[in-house]
Amino acid sequence: MEHDSHTPWEFNGSFHQPSAFLMMGIPGLEALHPWISIPFCALYLSALLGNCVILFIIRRTPSLHEPMYYFLCMLAITDLGLALCTLPTTLGLFWFGVRRIGFDACLAQMYFIHILSFIESSVLLAMAFDRFVAISHPLRHPAILTRGTVLKIGLAIVLRGVLSLLPIPFLLKRLTYCGRTELSHSFCFHPDIMNLACADIKVNVFYGMIILLSTVGTDFVFIVLSYILIIRTVLSLTTREECLKALNTCVSHICAVLVFFIPMIGLSMIHRFGRNVPPLVNTLVAYTYLIIPPALNPVIYSIKSTHIRQALRRALCRKRGSHW
Repeated sequence: MEHDSHTPWEFNGSFHQPSAFLMMGIPGLEALHPWISIPFCALYLSALLGNCVILFIIRRTPSLHEPMYYFLCMLAITDLGLALCTLPTTLGLFWFGVRRIGFDACLAQMYFIHILSFIESSVLLAMAFDRFVAISHPLRHPAILTRGTVLKIGLAIVLRGVLSLLPIPFLLKRLTYCGRTELSHSFCFHPDIMNLACADIKVNVFYGMIILLSTVGTDFVFIVLSYILIIRTVLSLTTREECLKALNTCVSHICAVLVFFIPMIGLSMIHRFGRNVPPLVNTLVAYTYLIIPPALNPVIYSIKSTHIRQALRRALCRKRGSHW
């Protein structure tokens, strides 16, 4: 592993900018990185295979061509992107000790990680809206969420993420960096890069907070409001069986929301207020935020969705039959 903390610097007019940053694995456990990589490989494999299977099953099964499963496809694509964003640098560090990442490459990775995180938050909100309409207005559900409407929602989600975060790399490039080049993770994260600067970062902090609250914060509030309305509707149903059936359609989504938002909120709080938090805790929360949701979401939906389980079973049976 590369232990040299000195990185070439470029002098550009009135500010200094590093040519590269040094990534960090798990603090204090550097000697065990090859062994630690085993569960990481399992999680990445689960994320890649699981989400690809979800996409394949939904595409091959006409009965799943409904708004709920279109949004699930968006979630699976986003999770694939998140896994692929961090996989090269994380496994490169654990397997080969590659700590160095170029300045521009780091900004690019950071941009895509944050875009995909914002997109995932918005997709979870869209899925909450879909569940609300399906439970509260079941007869009008197909007319409200048509295929064209779902496509427009998807495009709006992507545009919001791309445009709201577009200034972030430029705000980081304008800063002066001096002395420290060591990141806290095996990937690039906006608060992490920002805190390495020796210039005034008030604009970065303010813009980051405004964007986070106006996107992910707003999404979370509306998801909670959606479930308050869903619970009100469910409680008005006449029989216990109807209540349970309605709530059962939401269990997978609730799990996905908790798996995504809890570590995300925790990591944001640590980076902004947790100056005395041990580095190991910071690292574990960061990995939980970026690797666990993509790995668990396919499992959650495969276990809880009867339609996906049946479609998967039929696909496996057809494959077996073709070998006989």
